[in-house]
Amino acid sequence: MQLCAAAVAITAAGRWLDSRGWAPASAGNYSVRLDESRIAITVSGRPKGRLTAGDVTVVDYDGRPLEAERPSAETALHAVVYRLDSAAGAVVHTHSVFGTILGMDDERMTALDLRGYELLKVLPGISTHDITVSLPIFDNTQDMDALAGRVADRWRQTPFLGYLIRGHGLYTWASTMDLALRSVEALEFLFSCEAERRRLRS
Repeated sequence: MQLCAAAVAITAAGRWLDSRGWAPASAGNYSVRLDESRIAITVSGRPKGRLTAGDVTVVDYDGRPLEAERPSAETALHAVVYRLDSAAGAVVHTHSVFGTILGMDDERMTALDLRGYELLKVLPGISTHDITVSLPIFDNTQDMDALAGRVADRWRQTPFLGYLIRGHGLYTWASTMDLALRSVEALEFLFSCEAERRRLRS
């Protein structure tokens, strides 16, 4: 993909995610695979509802900047996805209420299992509700390289389509930005269902 097209996709994603309340303040980050050596990604610290083309920069597959602007502090978490999953064309990280808190009420949980929901069929590669989709939960840290290493280790055991960082938010990806955003919308709905089920059981 050309950088200008990637910037259009990323800035539009930022506006939409911000409108849904999933990108508070300057939280979140988004990226698009440009080619076999470069990734377009949001610049660090910019409000996502007001992104412009100048708020998108380029890094390599190790997360090293290829332009002057400083990329997202979580660039390593994007880069590792593109290295692990050759089908990934876009990565989206959100900070919704339910995506932030679902892994916090039981710190022994290492995954959030979603099962039986019709909307699971929206997710890439899934054609039935009669399935369990497991999203790993990782402890939060400011050491992004270490966290990227844990994501890679878990992926090599069993691939997954997204994960939660405890007290932080959701990472998910797909072949295009449109499909990644569809996954975000589906997962956020399912997170709200899970949170309501827990409330009703308490």
